Amino acid sequence: MTRVKRGYTARRRRKKIRLFASTFIGAHSRLTRTTTQQRMRALISSHRDRSRKKRDFRRLWITRINAVTREDRLFYSYSLFIHNLYKRQLLLNRKILAQIALSNKNCFNIISKKIIN
Repeated sequence: MTRVKRGYTARRRRKKIRLFASTFIGAHSRLTRTTTQQRMRALISSHRDRSRKKRDFRRLWITRINAVTREDRLFYSYSLFIHNLYKRQLLLNRKILAQIALSNKNCFNIISKKIIN
């Protein structure tokens, strides 16, 4: 009987998975079954955390804006600031407002005074 040489499909699939898991530690980068499990887990985590990152950054921007709005005035908060912003129809999103609040507080104070008056 002649020797049967298997196809390369399975080898290519395993090689692709191993390349993905090459930076994992221990058996997670060496054994095929654990690499496939870890790959699935990593892809699930990356998918979940893409939306979580947006949520976390929005929370950070809100916290920064709130901290700067409360510095000068005693009874002025983030919610009042955003409410007045929408009432005046100023189109500034939270990311831009947080950057202005961090880098240039004078500019942020001018914006808040324009909104109040």
